[in-house]
Amino acid sequence: MLSVGSIVIRCSDLDRQLLFWSAALDYEPRVPLDEGFALLRPRSGEGPNVSLDAVPSERILPPRIHLDLYADDQAAELDRLESLGALRVHWPKRPEGADYVIMEDPEGNRFCVVDAAPGEAA
Repeated sequence: MLSVGSIVIRCSDLDRQLLFWSAALDYEPRVPLDEGFALLRPRSGEGPNVSLDAVPSERILPPRIHLDLYADDQAAELDRLESLGALRVHWPKRPEGADYVIMEDPEGNRFCVVDAAPGEAA
């Protein structure tokens, strides 16, 4: 049986991405840090790890894979993520009334913030 152990995000600026994703997800880095690689794990102990790999790579849009982050208070999380350096992404094909908002981290890696408030589909 397999399980997701870590989702790896390639990055150019490891320190900046480490700060962003640690704060965005309330994760903590495994110490000691490796040179060019950081594994972040949930403080709560629940959920997959997110690893940051300092290997520059070409940004391709739309990305082949992205994270869907569930939020009980989507509006508050969108504001909080923007204060950390994330940007909202306008997508003209986004369905009206969609329960997600597309964002990108400080290096342009895209992710969605999904409204998972009680009673929502997520």
